[in-house]
Amino acid sequence: MATSPESHLHNLRPIKVLGNGAMGTVFLVHNNLTNSKFALKVVDKSSADSNSDRRARWEVSVLRQLNQQPHQFLPSLIAVFETEQIIAWAVPFCSGGDLNVLRHRQNDGVFSPAVIRFYLAEVVCALKHLHSLGIVYRDLKPENVLIQSSGHVTLTDFDLSRALAGKKMKTLIMSEPEMNKRRRKFMVKLNKVKTARVTPMTRRNGSLSGERANSFVGTDEYVAPEVVRGDGHEFAVDWWALGVLAYEMLYGTTPFRGKNRKDTFNRILTMPLKFTGKPTVLTDLITKLLDKEPTRRLGYGGGACEIQEHPFFNGLRWDLLAEVVRPPFIPSRDDGELTCKVDCFTVTEYFKKLRQVQSPLEGKSPAKDDCGYNVSFTEF
Repeated sequence: MATSPESHLHNLRPIKVLGNGAMGTVFLVHNNLTNSKFALKVVDKSSADSNSDRRARWEVSVLRQLNQQPHQFLPSLIAVFETEQIIAWAVPFCSGGDLNVLRHRQNDGVFSPAVIRFYLAEVVCALKHLHSLGIVYRDLKPENVLIQSSGHVTLTDFDLSRALAGKKMKTLIMSEPEMNKRRRKFMVKLNKVKTARVTPMTRRNGSLSGERANSFVGTDEYVAPEVVRGDGHEFAVDWWALGVLAYEMLYGTTPFRGKNRKDTFNRILTMPLKFTGKPTVLTDLITKLLDKEPTRRLGYGGGACEIQEHPFFNGLRWDLLAEVVRPPFIPSRDDGELTCKVDCFTVTEYFKKLRQVQSPLEGKSPAKDDCGYNVSFTEF
């Protein structure tokens, strides 16, 4: 991986921790050379997750591809850094937070249909571009839909995505006994899994080979039935997740959430979709996206174009969507400098400081930065 000549880790001052994920830590950093701010995702090579290095390199490769074929609702790659201890890459900072935070700020914790229409439309455009590149996203959820300073969305986190050679899934013919056997095998595995986000190695529109992915990845409440069954999957899993996203934006909860992950997966496979109130064009869209049979799911045959033609989006100027100057929410300002700061000079010093703290697995409390964020390498 090449290091940007304009930027180096020693010139990056952490402002705050934006979040900790299954793979690494995301910082808001200030570049002392260019006097600019951006988000920096850092993955520790000594992570307990042996797949983190591979997933990090894959995400960087996706971002490099997006630099070559950019899209207004997808991130660009600003720079990549690598040392013996860490891999880090910089992307634009989205000052509006994510869709989950924004929803909880609403008085009743849900969005109006008009707001849902706007955000869904932009997500559809982002997925359409990824699919045109042969990439299935596989991790759509509110936390991964960020709000740019302009008020428009951008998707984030591509470590669970997958490149597929073909753009159309061939129909898989399977006998009922074989299907039941697969389900039984899956439920045995399910009881052994404890994490909410399953990593690729522990199991998350029209053309040639119809290649499928068989890995079990994603976030529990957003996982498509074909992934749960282990049938093999392709781009239709993203349209299922879009339906779950729309439902959560409308009702404030996901449609198949259970008492635990086993119950959640059982509901995804068997429970009918339920709505409150009278049917609307939005509930019709959600119903068509949440068809448990992928070959009947909206978007399976015609991709994003099929979804864009649904009556819920009637009258929408798709070609002018990025030019909307008054999205539903526009961040008032970039408040990064107004938040508590990380008490160290550089990103490398921050991680060096963390390595000096005893692991919480040895009976100690998790390390905390000076803003009070829990940070532990065992979580990566």
